[in-house]
Amino acid sequence: MTADNLDSGLPIRLLHDRVLVRMEGSDGERRSSAGIVIPATAAVGKRLAWATAVGVGPNVRSIVSGDRVLFDPDDRSEVELHGRGYVLLRERDVHAVAAERVEENATGLYL
Repeated sequence: MTADNLDSGLPIRLLHDRVLVRMEGSDGERRSSAGIVIPATAAVGKRLAWATAVGVGPNVRSIVSGDRVLFDPDDRSEVELHGRGYVLLRERDVHAVAAERVEENATGLYL
């Protein structure tokens, strides 16, 4: 599958098991569910991040474009395409997929 015309320009074809994602929100301050502002410098444990898949390679089995994926932001490769930042991941670096099509009994494990 391709990441066609990301913000106009040439189509991108991802190879192998690569997943191109767009981060949600910013890496700066965030808010708790109660509305308290948590500064970017606050120490927290290992925190995973959500992003939206905008393109997937031909060998990706569990993710399609438009899925929300959970991954470790410390293990990422950033790329800029047409002035916008994206993250390039391997499918094995994705911890979870949130999508309407995910089956209730699916394990998501590799065989």
